[in-house]
Amino acid sequence: MSAFTGVRDWAERQGRGYITVKFVRWEIGAIGSGLWLNVPPGFSFDVSVPRALRWLFSPHNPQYLKAAALHDYALSLGWDRVSAAAAFSEALRASGVPRLERLVMVLGVVVFKFK
Repeated sequence: MSAFTGVRDWAERQGRGYITVKFVRWEIGAIGSGLWLNVPPGFSFDVSVPRALRWLFSPHNPQYLKAAALHDYALSLGWDRVSAAAAFSEALRASGVPRLERLVMVLGVVVFKFK
């Protein structure tokens, strides 16, 4: 179990989004790289899903939440959308999101900006 998959009770729902209450740690690249993205407690994030697709992708699916926190935090640090999407994709994979579902979601965050 990794620092990413092992963290529990790390976020609370706040309106339509969430706020972290514990650090969410993601090791970038290969295990042992020593490069970490650490989402701090108090960071607000959401899973932006167009209303027309919410029947297919729930913005409150627990499998998406950590990946969304990482993605939104990376963007807040100034990462470009493609780099943030790469971390998002790998985090979705680590959370058990199936390949086709990941592909649709990653294309969504790379191509479109929701809000």
